[in-house]
Amino acid sequence: MTPEVAQAFKALPREAQPGLIRLRALIYDCAAGLSETGGVQEVLRWGQPAYLPVKPRVGSTLRLGVPKSGGFALYAHCGTSIIRDFAETYPGLDRIEGNRAVHFDRADQIDPSRHGQLIHHALTYHLRR
Repeated sequence: MTPEVAQAFKALPREAQPGLIRLRALIYDCAAGLSETGGVQEVLRWGQPAYLPVKPRVGSTLRLGVPKSGGFALYAHCGTSIIRDFAETYPGLDRIEGNRAVHFDRADQIDPSRHGQLIHHALTYHLRR
């Protein structure tokens, strides 16, 4: 983790940090099984920790943040179908914000299988287009 990303995590509300760290670990776990991505880069986008494939034009960026309504969220690019496809695959199981985010209140709401599919889809999004 770069010092800038570490500082961004420290600046997030204390109660959101365990869930965001768990999502970060899940992103890295998912990326480890995706040779086509060339790994994952961790950067800041809009002041938030963001994750994108090392190889260009393979996938889409995921961001971690805290919505105004509280809790924490996994954000995808709103110009993609990543969140919509996820919500259609798992209707009613998550709190979805339009086509841009999945919201969580607690870290134990993260399902490695279900949310791992969302991460996999995002990191390889352009390979299926």
